[in-house]
Amino acid sequence: MKEQQKISIRFFDDREVRALWDEQNAQWWFSVLDMVAVLTDQDDYTKARNYWKYLKTKLRKENSEVVSATTQLKLLAPDGKKRLTDMLDYNGIISLGKQFPGKKANRFIEWFTYSGDSIDGKSKTDYMNAMVKSPGSSTVLKKLLKNALTDQIDSREMYMKGIDYSYYYEEN
Repeated sequence: MKEQQKISIRFFDDREVRALWDEQNAQWWFSVLDMVAVLTDQDDYTKARNYWKYLKTKLRKENSEVVSATTQLKLLAPDGKKRLTDMLDYNGIISLGKQFPGKKANRFIEWFTYSGDSIDGKSKTDYMNAMVKSPGSSTVLKKLLKNALTDQIDSREMYMKGIDYSYYYEEN
C-alpha cells in the first residue's frame, strides 16, 4: 500500500506556502516556488518559476549553498498533476529569504521562524500547560479556548490556519 503524503499549507499574507513532511529524515520541506511567488507578489506560476530559474542561476554562479541544499519532491502542480518541484528545508528557506531585499522578506522570515519566544510559541506553551492541568480542572483550558473563538467560520484562510496550527501544536 502506498504511503500517504503529509502536506501542510501555511499562509503568509493570504498566500499558500506548501510543505511536505519527510518521514525518513523527520523534517518538513517547503516549496521554493511558493516562497518566490510570495516574496515577488507573483500570482502567475510561470513568472514565479522563471524568476526562480534566474535566481538559481545567479546563486549557482556565487557558489551559494542555497541551490545545493534544494531537493526535488513531487507536489501537485497547477495543471493538476504531481510534478517534481524544488524544495528547501527550514534552514534553506531562511537562507533563501535573505536573498530578497525589503521589509516583506524580513516579515516572511519572522513569520516562518516563529519560536517559543513568539506570541504563537507562548500561546502553545500556555495551551500545553492547560492540557496537562485539564483532567483536574478545565477552567484554564476553557478560558484559553474562549479567547481563541472566532466568528469567521466561512473563512478558508482561518480553516487552513487551524489545520496548520494543529500540526504545530502536536509537534514534539
